[in-house]
Amino acid sequence: MSMKSALTSAAVLTLGALALTACQAGTTGTAGGSSPSSVASSPAAGTAGTSGGTSGQPVSDPSGPAAPNGSSGGSGGSGGAGGANGSGGDATSDSYAYKHPCAPQQLSVHVVRRAAAPPQRVIEVRNNGSRSCGLSYFPLVSLDNAKAADGSQAVRPLIPSGLGGAPAYPVYAGRTAYAVIDLDPSGATTGTTAGVDELNVLADGNHMPNAATLNFPLGDGALVLKPKLGLYRDNIADAVSSMQSADYQS
Repeated sequence: MSMKSALTSAAVLTLGALALTACQAGTTGTAGGSSPSSVASSPAAGTAGTSGGTSGQPVSDPSGPAAPNGSSGGSGGSGGAGGANGSGGDATSDSYAYKHPCAPQQLSVHVVRRAAAPPQRVIEVRNNGSRSCGLSYFPLVSLDNAKAADGSQAVRPLIPSGLGGAPAYPVYAGRTAYAVIDLDPSGATTGTTAGVDELNVLADGNHMPNAATLNFPLGDGALVLKPKLGLYRDNIADAVSSMQSADYQS
């Protein structure tokens, strides 16, 4: 089955709001390739997330390692740290997240463009639930033309090799996981893939149905050549570092 066909069989998800302090309202990510619509503020329940990297303004990276919402997200080994809405006990721990994959309805997904590096997009996945949950090591991502019929020309990014360790990436209640994709790491202006105008994101390719895929417009003039995608991290700086180490074709 092609990447595109797997990523575009969809129904609109009920994903809760995500409002990073540095993120401007952009366009609404849609499931199944339907046209995005403008939003004036953070999406309410029933919408599919926003992309601040097209019609919205690029966001600046938060200073220091902390996440923009004022707290770092879940990272393996920090064990037992609870989110703002955590229910206490095991439900706020890494071990709980390892056994409980994140459900689409407890997440909100945004894509924003980095002001410091416009070819890069930050994929932000927030756990709006009251308990920890686990994500795959990285989101399932492809780049394609929104009007393409079968996804046969979809471009998939490189990812870091040598993955192993914990069974999932834990995200605590009220926290955000970040993954960064660089559309054109070389900065080339020639030899790029023609017609690419959409970023397709499935927050967890190991456990979520293809219908949970969201489609985010890249905007006119996006240049795509040998893109790189990093692993989920609890802050943007670490997500960028992970992206830079990508060396394996996803």
